[in-house]
Amino acid sequence: MNLGIDGKRALVLGGNKGLGRGVAARLAAEGVVVAAVGRDEQALEATVADLRGTSPASFGIRADLGDAADVAAMLARVDRDLGGVDILLLNGGGPPPFGADETDAARWHRQFDALFLSGLGIAAHVLPGMRARHWGRILVVSSNSVREPIKGLTASNALRAAVAGWAKSLAGEVAAEGVTVNLLLAGRLDTERTKGLDRLDAEARGVDTKVIAAESQAEIPIGRYGTPDEFGAVAAFLASDLASYVTGTAIPIDGGLARAII
Repeated sequence: MNLGIDGKRALVLGGNKGLGRGVAARLAAEGVVVAAVGRDEQALEATVADLRGTSPASFGIRADLGDAADVAAMLARVDRDLGGVDILLLNGGGPPPFGADETDAARWHRQFDALFLSGLGIAAHVLPGMRARHWGRILVVSSNSVREPIKGLTASNALRAAVAGWAKSLAGEVAAEGVTVNLLLAGRLDTERTKGLDRLDAEARGVDTKVIAAESQAEIPIGRYGTPDEFGAVAAFLASDLASYVTGTAIPIDGGLARAII
């Protein structure tokens, strides 16, 4: 199936590992020139080496999205070396677990800046070019916590809901200009984030991590954790010409875990 995005340009945040790498790999396989962004330089180099196997012009940018100077330098590099962004993947690390009774304002502000304001600013930077070309795809990596809050992940539950509200609003504003905006609701996928949460649960209960992982996967109708490649496949479709009539949606990629109908 030809997705019609050969030669398009993508900025993939968190593209050096996990779900971001899965998306970057799928886009590169379709001929997209990918600028992959990440903090871990070693992982970034390994990812770019793989991407260039199918998309030779792809490159990496080492940046901490929580650092305003890094973000400004990243956008300048993208403007110079990519010449514009057709596909944007907003993706960042999930907030640390803490309870709903947390009242440390500074802690909340840090998470809000990282998960909400940073992505909004990056999207605002690339949107004028998308609108001028009457073609653009903005994909937001989110979580099933938007629909069903996850115990202990208060910041994720609250802030991802805020991002979802922003994305839905933006989708309505730019749809007629050929720009789509969609959320990817990640369930339990085989990433360092999932493994880390499994370790925390295992430590709290005093059991082996394998016990937690087995119990967690038993709750998923498909019976296993998903892979970054499976996640990337859905993202690549939503980034394609074929998905031009899909916008303002929140797509669960969770093996049937979510109980909500909509």
